[in-house]
Amino acid sequence: MKRIAMIVIILTIAALIALRQTVFTIDETGQAIITQMGEYKRTITEPGLKVKTPLIQTVHRFDRRVLTLDAPSAEYLTLDKKRQVVDSYTRWRIEDPLKFYKTVRTEAVALARMDGIVSSELRKEFAANKFRDIVGVKREPIMETVARKAGEVVKEFGIKVIDVRIKRADLPPEVQDSVFARMRAERERIAKKYRAEGEEIARGTRAKADKEATIILAEAYKRSKHIIGEGDGKAAKIYAESYGQDPEFYSFLRSLEAYEKLLKEKGTLVLGTDSPLFRYLEDPGAKK
Repeated sequence: MKRIAMIVIILTIAALIALRQTVFTIDETGQAIITQMGEYKRTITEPGLKVKTPLIQTVHRFDRRVLTLDAPSAEYLTLDKKRQVVDSYTRWRIEDPLKFYKTVRTEAVALARMDGIVSSELRKEFAANKFRDIVGVKREPIMETVARKAGEVVKEFGIKVIDVRIKRADLPPEVQDSVFARMRAERERIAKKYRAEGEEIARGTRAKADKEATIILAEAYKRSKHIIGEGDGKAAKIYAESYGQDPEFYSFLRSLEAYEKLLKEKGTLVLGTDSPLFRYLEDPGAKK
């Protein structure tokens, strides 16, 4: 009985080992190729439970997710001979597991190969563009060009480059101060230009306003003199008409007005005995 039990245990262990060597799983994030004695048999991209021939067939697993190559900072020279320190990253994935296995086999080797290729393409594009364009509106097209050209090269590795991006682009520390000084000088020159243009416009505006004010004042003075003249003329006409209606009464009113102005002032008024000024005071019924 003990011998039979031992045989059963041995057979069970062997069956479990054989089952483990036969059945395997591929999850949603993975893919694999099957080789038999080093010879390629098939590619598995669908997740689930899979079967292979035990002992003679081997499963080589690869990630099917989007992976990231975070390259170390590197210095590049632009078209206008300016050095720039760039920190970039590349997003990629394994598109053809068989090509990937035949050419680079592991992700570590793939990362090393891609790092050199992407760095080379970045260096070419930076050398073909000016510093202003790289840090300005042309950055996106430049990165698209780098991704496209690098993707064409690594396609033979079974790799697809999704995009290349710049995380940070700085000037080397030893040239930052001089560049910032030139930038400040340029901004100050532009500011002085705008201030001079503004001052010129202000002078023109002030001169125009002064001219218009002078014209308005002259017109107002002319109008006031015209109105005063018209008023004086109407007053003289009224005085003349009043005088014509009753000259004696008009003379009497004018004498009263003269009395009011003269007699209220402090002072001495010397007149002859025949002066007509006080004739209405001496004889109110007297006539001229």
